[in-house]
Amino acid sequence: NGYNSYMDRDTGSIGGLEKPPPPSRQLFLLTIVLDMAALLLSCSISLLLAAVALLYIGASKAYSYRGIRLKRYPVIGYLTVIIFQGALTFALVYYGSSVQQLLWVPWQGMVICALLIGGFYPLTQIYQHRQDAEDGVITISYALGYRGTFIFCAIVYALAFAFMAQFFISTNQVSKLWVVSSFFVPVVVYFIRWFVLVIKNEAEANFKNTMKMTWLAATCTNIAFIILLTWRLFE
Repeated sequence: NGYNSYMDRDTGSIGGLEKPPPPSRQLFLLTIVLDMAALLLSCSISLLLAAVALLYIGASKAYSYRGIRLKRYPVIGYLTVIIFQGALTFALVYYGSSVQQLLWVPWQGMVICALLIGGFYPLTQIYQHRQDAEDGVITISYALGYRGTFIFCAIVYALAFAFMAQFFISTNQVSKLWVVSSFFVPVVVYFIRWFVLVIKNEAEANFKNTMKMTWLAATCTNIAFIILLTWRLFE
C-alpha cells in the first residue's frame, strides 16, 4: 500500500486518509524495509513460503510501478488484485500456519477469498474515477461506471457467499454458516442503502461513504472469522 501511494503521488483522498501528506522518499524506503522483513520472516518458516511471498511482492510492485503499471488496465489490474491479494494470500497463510506444511491447499478457500476481495475492491475505487483517469489509470470501477460497479460487486459477492455456503454445508458446518451470514447482514443493508443514494445522486459515491463501507465490512468480516477461529478451540 505504501509503495502504491508513493508511485501514485496521490493528492486527493486515498485509502483511509482524506487529506494524505505528500509521499516522501522515506515512505519508499520504509516499504523496502517492510518487504525485506517479510521475506526474512518467511525464510524462518520455509524457503518455499519465502519464494511465494517474493512472487506476491513482485506482483504488487508490477501493479503500481510506473514502468509496468498493471493497475492502468481494468481487467488485468483487477485480476492481479483478486489472484494475489485474495487466492494467493489465502494459500500463503494456510501453508505458513499449518503444522505439517503440506502443499495441498483447499481450493474452496482460495476461490472464496478471491471473490470476497473481488466483490469489494471496485468499491474502494469508486470515488477516485477522475483522479485515476487524470493519471492514465482506467480501473475496473471506472470502466463499469457508478451503477455498474455496484451491480458487478453484488454479483461477485453473491458468488462468494454461494461458494462459502457450499463449503460449510458440504462439511456439515451449517451453524457456522449462520454465524457468518448474520455478520454479513449489516454490510448488505449498508451496500443497498448506499447504492440507492448513488442512483439518486452520483455525488454520493464519495470518500466518506466509501470509508463507512470499508470499516463496516472489515469490522463485520473480522469479527465473524475471529468467532469461527475461537469456535475451533472448543471443538
